[in-house]
Amino acid sequence: MTEYTKPRRGGALSRLRPGRGGVVAALAVLTALVLLAHPWIPSGPAARHLGSLVQTFLPWTGLAVPVLAAAALLRRSRRALAAVLLPALVWGGLYGSALGDGARGGPALADLTVVTHNVDDANPDPAGTARAVAASGAQLIALEELTRPALDAYERELAASHPYHVVQGTVGLWSTFPLRGAGGTPIVPWRLLLRATAETPKGPVTVYVAHLPSVRLGAGGFATERRDEAARNLAAQLRAGPAGRTVLVGDFNGTTADGALAPVTGGFTAAQEAVGAGFGFSWPARFPVARIDQILLRGGLTPLAAWTLPPTRSDHLPVAASLRY
Repeated sequence: MTEYTKPRRGGALSRLRPGRGGVVAALAVLTALVLLAHPWIPSGPAARHLGSLVQTFLPWTGLAVPVLAAAALLRRSRRALAAVLLPALVWGGLYGSALGDGARGGPALADLTVVTHNVDDANPDPAGTARAVAASGAQLIALEELTRPALDAYERELAASHPYHVVQGTVGLWSTFPLRGAGGTPIVPWRLLLRATAETPKGPVTVYVAHLPSVRLGAGGFATERRDEAARNLAAQLRAGPAGRTVLVGDFNGTTADGALAPVTGGFTAAQEAVGAGFGFSWPARFPVARIDQILLRGGLTPLAAWTLPPTRSDHLPVAASLRY
């Protein structure tokens, strides 16, 4: 005689066991703690700048959530699955807005559109790169990592659309508006901070263009000493600068979450974080993993939209923002 077994109800969830998955639960709690407590992760030389490293790639911590959820289901652990909700909620609170379109308008409604681009000192097509950033329609174009051989191409291609420009060291600013009071200040040897005032139809705007030194990840940890020194010197220049409408742009070789850059980013609004769609990752161009190119605002400038432009022949993506006074 054939016996029939009554099917169990509830599917996979009913077979979850409460006493398993301790390791998965612990990893989930640790992930949530990293997201919440990253400002307190040690970031000095003794800690090999671990805090800066974690903060540079902090949004990618969210990838741990589906991995841990899958592990919890494989272990059939209710406790682990419940624990995974913690980093999921924290990550959503921190970065959920990036999954939508935060734009409040676009260039057509803006008083000012700004582009900044590290053009790469080994760029094989500076003329094409210049045409690409000019096509964005931005009134202000900041370029970093300029070299003397390529500078002629940028000046030639941008002359018609952006007749006013100034170059200090390896950074430059092109404008459709007259520029006055331009100058350069060293922030570390061989790196100058450019400052100029753009005379727009609705009043002056102070523009800073910076390129902080590169960082390196190696056996000795995350080497950020020169960048951090430049950031401190840059912050001092910003404090001494004029009040009012101010735009700070450039390649910071760090994200706005990096605590080492807090002296610079404090008091500014990051356009991408305020109104950007997505994370606005800008480096490396082939597969961007971090937004190290920034457009920061203060003094009555409101971002309407922020975005990345299509790739050029640089290893960075250009980033743009439209602003309103």
